[in-house]
Amino acid sequence: MTKRASAGGSLLGMLTTLVIIAILAAAAMPVWSEAVIRMRRGEAQAALQELMQQQERHFTRFNSYVAFSTGSGGEYRWWSGRTASSSAYELEGKACDGQQIRDCIQLVATPGTPNVDRHFRDPQCERLILTSSGLHLATGPSRSCWR
Repeated sequence: MTKRASAGGSLLGMLTTLVIIAILAAAAMPVWSEAVIRMRRGEAQAALQELMQQQERHFTRFNSYVAFSTGSGGEYRWWSGRTASSSAYELEGKACDGQQIRDCIQLVATPGTPNVDRHFRDPQCERLILTSSGLHLATGPSRSCWR
C-alpha cells in the first residue's frame, strides 16, 4: 500500500486557525480603536495649542482675540489634521462664556462634524476646550482628556 503525501493541512486545521485568528483580532480591536482615538485627540490638542499661540500673538498686536469658525476665512485653521476631510475635529474660536472676545477666547475642538470625518467619535472626552485664561476642559465624562 502506498500513502498519499498530504499537500497541506486538513480543512478542520485551517478552520481552527481561522477561528483563532478571528478571536485574537476581536480581542485587539478595542485596544486599536482606543489608540486611534487617543492619537486623533492628541492631534486636536496640538492644533488647539498652536491656534492659541496665534491668538496670543494677535492679542499682543491688537489687544483683542479673533473669533473664527468653518468658512470664516482668515488665518485661523478650522480643522485639526492635515486636511479638513481627513481631520477628526472641527475647530472654532469664540468668546469665553460671559465675556467679550477682546478679553477672553475659548478654542473648541468638536469631533465628527459634517465638515470633517463625520464618523469619528470621542465618547470619553467629546469636545476639547482651551481658553486664553489657561483652562483645559472637555465636555465628556473623562477627567483625563488633557495629559
